[in-house]
Amino acid sequence: MKTPEIIQSVILHTQIQILSPGRVYNQREKVGLIKLFGPPEQWGQTLRNRLWAISHTTVSTFSGKIETLLPVPCTYDLNISATKYFYALESGEVPLLFLFSGTVFYAAPDGHLQIQQIPWNQEAAYAMPVRQWQELMDHHYPNSAWLALQRNVLDRLYAYKRSRGFATWEQTIEGLLPAMEQEEVAA
Repeated sequence: MKTPEIIQSVILHTQIQILSPGRVYNQREKVGLIKLFGPPEQWGQTLRNRLWAISHTTVSTFSGKIETLLPVPCTYDLNISATKYFYALESGEVPLLFLFSGTVFYAAPDGHLQIQQIPWNQEAAYAMPVRQWQELMDHHYPNSAWLALQRNVLDRLYAYKRSRGFATWEQTIEGLLPAMEQEEVAA
């Protein structure tokens, strides 16, 4: 029996793509995805894979096989298309594609360091439950979300908040909603 080679380290680069065409969407999800893909009748042309994240990790010395953690940055910033996508989903699974590349460092039988590239055609698929993303957001952003604004818009909103004596940003936004709702009723 051959002794497994000792891998000194692996520098692993991973591109994680959302395989958007690989699932079925209910009516409410379709409405939530219009900003990303356009109207559902155009999805034959617009519903494409989307980049979720790029992750890098280093794996330390091992022999045979090893499991390692792959950090995946997650945010609740609704300006990010992957977040908009996850936010629109109610249930089911999100088909993901992991594309790997990187470098493997190992010792040759004579002891010399060897280097082997990992080609981009190394991949793995995973169906992530939507609930997993929802629970992650609920854990890190309990009962909240955050919104990025341009500084000039924030300055105007902050002036409105001060002029009305609102204590919180929620009160400030809720103070603006009745006017918007009245405009919708009038239209």
